[in-house]
Amino acid sequence: MTQQRDCASLGLASRREKKAITLEQIAQSTKIAVRTLRAIEAGEFKKLPGGIYDTSYIRQYAQATGFDEAQILAAYYSVVGTPTDAQEVSERPSRARDSLVTRFLRNTSAVFGSL
Repeated sequence: MTQQRDCASLGLASRREKKAITLEQIAQSTKIAVRTLRAIEAGEFKKLPGGIYDTSYIRQYAQATGFDEAQILAAYYSVVGTPTDAQEVSERPSRARDSLVTRFLRNTSAVFGSL
């Protein structure tokens, strides 16, 4: 229960509300059920579906609200008792921004630049 309170103390709901974003808007854009989004905000991670869906949903929630996903994931891992590699969690957002199009353009310019 203490860990759950720690997760809720991240202030996810209040931060989202300050940005005037509703759970319904996030649900519509991410296709994640409102009850699942509420569980994330409350730190009730054991109510999530499990597996890779959990971290995917948390990442999508973080992106939709502009919250640091590494913080939410750290709270998630502490609740579910999964040891984490802090570096992997912190590096993930930068890799997520490296889209397929960006990589394609970089590789294409490298090939044509060498001709």
